[in-house]
Amino acid sequence: MILKSNVIISIIVPVYNTENYLSRCLQSLVQQTINSIEILVVNDGSKDGSQDIIDEFQSKYPNKIFPFKKENGGLSDARNYGLDRASGKYLGFVDSDDYVNPTMFEEMVNLAEKHEAQITICNIQKVDENGVVLQKLTQLPNFPECVELSKNLSLFSDISYFACNKIFKKELFNQKRFKKGIHFEDIQLIPQLVLECETIAQTQAFHYQYFERSESISKSHTLKGLDILHAVEDVEKVFFTSKFKQEKEALDNFRILEGVYTFLAYLAFVNDKESYSIMAAKLKAFRKERGLSLLKVLKYRRFGQNYLLSLPIQKQVYYVLFFLGQKKLVNALQKVKK
Repeated sequence: MILKSNVIISIIVPVYNTENYLSRCLQSLVQQTINSIEILVVNDGSKDGSQDIIDEFQSKYPNKIFPFKKENGGLSDARNYGLDRASGKYLGFVDSDDYVNPTMFEEMVNLAEKHEAQITICNIQKVDENGVVLQKLTQLPNFPECVELSKNLSLFSDISYFACNKIFKKELFNQKRFKKGIHFEDIQLIPQLVLECETIAQTQAFHYQYFERSESISKSHTLKGLDILHAVEDVEKVFFTSKFKQEKEALDNFRILEGVYTFLAYLAFVNDKESYSIMAAKLKAFRKERGLSLLKVLKYRRFGQNYLLSLPIQKQVYYVLFFLGQKKLVNALQKVKK
């Protein structure tokens, strides 16, 4: 397979048994208004009809769609496979059950070029089967179009670490890859890339359409959720060797958002009592080892406002009861899932 030369952006699409959604995804990519694009579709050992769909698109769009087949290795492995074969100046990642607006990558590349940004971000919408918007996820409210990280390090702990709503300068991946065999690979890698950046650009457009389906991997709540804490540990190691290593408040805020609140949001849906107890104990140890007092967690501010108070009331109650150790009440709240 010979890819195009002088490509401005490479989009990597890992595919695993998504035949019901793949056509919609690929159609949104071949309709991108930017011309200098290659779409690397990596079939990660699918057992359904995904390959037939890939072949059909490659036949129709031979100058845009570049298909690859490999044995199943998981999301990180499929992304890395695409990374090793991408030729673009910029890289993007789109999940094969999601889709994007037609102007997404043209606008983001233009912003990256305009501001010489290493990472460029857009907003996300969660949508249902019919494209109805369930939730709007604004990524960087009240931030300018161009952000100098050294002057706005709060971004490091404020940002949501999705890979899918960003484009990256390819050089950021010279020594980095997604960690294989884990869940929450985005939390493990993307913060490390941010620490390498000088400038980050953003658009407030809701370009990325995230399809929320009940059978997705993110809905299987097990001890694999401990990968969140392991991801934070990996980021900590890199932070201490970065140019921001003296900025302890930024690191602590990252630990609180991802290691405490993101972890708790996952823990709320763990139904197995033994797993829940193990994970709760791990979180307690995580906080203690890092000196993250309850007061500091409760006072954590994101985008200039108290994070806990910005959440829906049910989540506020759940988190507070968890921190206070009211296990019976926490278990009761688990049954009322939102």
